[in-house]
Amino acid sequence: MGGGELERAVELLVRQVGHWQQPRWAATAAGANMSRADLVHRLVQEIANLAADVEGGPRRSVPRLDNDLALPDQLRVVAADLVAAAPPPEVLTRAAAEVTATRDSL
Repeated sequence: MGGGELERAVELLVRQVGHWQQPRWAATAAGANMSRADLVHRLVQEIANLAADVEGGPRRSVPRLDNDLALPDQLRVVAADLVAAAPPPEVLTRAAAEVTATRDSL
């Protein structure tokens, strides 16, 4: 699985949530004890952590912005950062699986 699979998984998730307004983001995610927004932010942080690990840099906290409508853009950015870091295929596979699992929980 290459960067294309991760990019496709991210695009599917973004299409699913990109039109959501605040009440939908605030709803509880299926099978999770958190809001949909918190679940997607957790995914953004996980992808950012993978990118930091691949780059050999420190893990940094991804800011939790006041406006949940920015989450799809944050996901796109961290996913692009991960692909740009040229990780091994297994890292891209893991990232795509995380995106798909999150999507399934929304």
